[in-house]
Order: sequence, then structure tokens, then C-alpha cells
Amino acid sequence: MEYDHILIRFGEISTKGRNRKKFIDQLAYNIKTKLIDFSKLTIEKSRDRIFIKLNGEENIQEITYRIEKVFGIHSFSLAIKTDSELTEIKDGALTALKDLEYIGKTFKISAKRADKQFPLDTNELNHAVGSHILTNTEGLRVDVHNPEINVRVEVRHEATYITCKDIRGAGGLPVGSSGKAMLMLSGGIDSPVAGYLAMKKGLHIEAVHFFSPPFTNERSKQKVIDLTKKLTQYGSKIRLHIVPFTDIQQTIQRQVPENYTLISTRRMMLKITDEIRNRNNGLAIVTGESLGQVASQTLESMYTINQVTSTPVIRPLVSSDKTEIIEISRNIDTYDISILPYEDCCTIFTPASPKTRPKLEKVMHYESFVDFDSLIEEAISKTEIIDYKTEIGIDNSDLGDLF
Repeated sequence: MEYDHILIRFGEISTKGRNRKKFIDQLAYNIKTKLIDFSKLTIEKSRDRIFIKLNGEENIQEITYRIEKVFGIHSFSLAIKTDSELTEIKDGALTALKDLEYIGKTFKISAKRADKQFPLDTNELNHAVGSHILTNTEGLRVDVHNPEINVRVEVRHEATYITCKDIRGAGGLPVGSSGKAMLMLSGGIDSPVAGYLAMKKGLHIEAVHFFSPPFTNERSKQKVIDLTKKLTQYGSKIRLHIVPFTDIQQTIQRQVPENYTLISTRRMMLKITDEIRNRNNGLAIVTGESLGQVASQTLESMYTINQVTSTPVIRPLVSSDKTEIIEISRNIDTYDISILPYEDCCTIFTPASPKTRPKLEKVMHYESFVDFDSLIEEAISKTEIIDYKTEIGIDNSDLGDLF
């Protein structure tokens, strides 16, 4: 059997009111960017569905693999499109079911009648289609509560769509629908997961990494590049800012008491990230902090570090256990990169006994003897900026043909 459409269902988008169209438009755009190299596809939008017309495209497995990673989709299905005539609907449903290994299994019909002019109501349609399938098959039983096969029949104004298998989507909101934020991306396990979860809530992210040669080498930098590339699978394009941090970090080591160096380092990192955010029209900062996990992530430390900015700092992992974070990192395929033994600048310069309850007035006093503003400006001016796309990277000017 040859499916001719993919039917996409919304998740959290369905809760939106008057601005729902904005979210649907963003989702359709994100789907286009993932599928741009499939030139035959066309995309249609409605208030509660997106329809991808396959137009003879044969690599269905690759298409569905890419769609699975697009945030904003609750589920999707390969579908047969028929005219909204009862005979065609019954034959289409039978054809779709016979394409499966159905003998010895249970099934149900789940009709949805968006077109209220259709002559049968949902119960009558369920009965008509179900009876037709039972009459023309053997070894199949009805189970309306927990069926092994759920034949969905959606009768709409323009046509009827028939599906037999739902594929789970990535959920969340379309990337870009919630604005832009800067992700403080280290080479560890936590920050890539935080970036993933931020994108799941619709944020478009740019990543900021602090690089301190010769204390950190090119392999640690490559880790962050590889992590950024992994995250592009969910957001299509991510800009990476690699900030030279050696001078600032050495200055902190000389001027700030050892047990406060970690706090001061994190403050300077946050201050730089905030300035990069400001220059790139971002609205928030995302970190991989988890409350109580390390010395710089106690509530007192977060308060002291956060004092350098009034920008919202989003911490998606703040209440997560390490095991939960590791599980997500494995699922999104960043874990094996994160555990490579190439340390970042924070790890190398971590003091033996860092303050867990730092005093804001003390760290501000220690920092007052150094002109950090000029060092920060110099670091930003020397920042390396690289744009990364997925392997199916696109030119936005090519997107118009898919609608």
C-alpha cells in the first residue's frame, strides 16, 4: 500500500488561543527546514493539523525520522487520503489495515467528524467501517478499550484521512516560538540537556562557551562543537560563541582568595554571556545548573552569581537528579561526547575548598581591585563565532516552494 500523506497532530499548541496561528506557522516552518531536500513534498496547515503531501517521495523512513525530532508535534501518522464518500472511506480503511500484520489481533475504529455535514455521526461511521473490515477479513476481533490496532478516520471538509499507527512526536513547543536565549554550554553532561529542554519549550538558542588555552586544549573545544552539532538536530541552526577566557581566569586566580575564585569565575562568565545576549537580541540566559549539585549551585551561590545581571536566567535542570539528567543525555545522544576526558576551564581551576555559602559583599570587594570591564570587552571582541546547521543545512531562501 502506498501512503500519500503524513498527518501531524499538535500537543501543547492546542492549548493556545488567539495566537495559535503563530505557533502553527512556526511549526510548519521548522518542519520545512528539516525536509527541504525532499523536493516533492508540500505542506498544508489548518487550525488543528498539518498535512504533508508525499507526492511520490519514497524514503518515508528518513522523513519520519526527521519529523520525530521536531518540537511542537504530539504525534503523527502515515495516512491515506480519500474523498469523503462512505464507500471510499470503508475501502481505504480496509486497505490500510490489510497492510499490517493483523491476523489474531484486536482493533477498533476511531472516527472523528470535523465536517458536520457528513451524513453519518461518529458512532454510525465507526459501525459502518468496522463492519466492512470484519466482513472482509479473518482472524480479527473488536476491542474498543485496548485495541492492538486503532484505525483512525478523520472526516474533514476537504477530504478524509485514514491512519492505523501513531508515531510519538517530540512534544513541547516549536523552536523559535518563545524567543531567543543564550545557552552557557560547557563540555559536561548538564548544559547540553538544559539546551535541549530549553528548545523543547520553544526557545531558539545560541551557545556561549568559555575557552582557556593553554589550560584547555583543542580537544575540549571540539567536544563543545560536537555537542552543538548534536543539538542542531532539534533546532536546525545554532550559533556558537567561543570566548577566550584565559586572561580573565588568570586574573581571578591572582586577585581573588582561592575559596571565592569559582564564584567570581561564574560571575564573569554570566556577565559576558549577558553582554553577548544583549548584542544578539536575546531575552534570557539558559544554564545547566541543578540545585545543590556542586558548590557553585547552592542557593547562596546562585544568588551571589546572579547579582551581575537582571536578565532572566532559566535553569531547566534546577530540580533534577543527576540520574535523570544522564538519562536524558543518553536519549539525545550527547552523553558519550560529554564524558570524553577533556576538561573545561571551570574543572581545571576548581579550588580545593570552594565557598558554598559565599557573601555577595565579599566577592564584590575582591573584584573591585580589578578593571574587569576592560578584560570583558577584550574577551568579547576576540570571541570566535561559528554557525552550525544539521547535516541537511538549508538556505532560507529555498523554503517558499514547500507551501
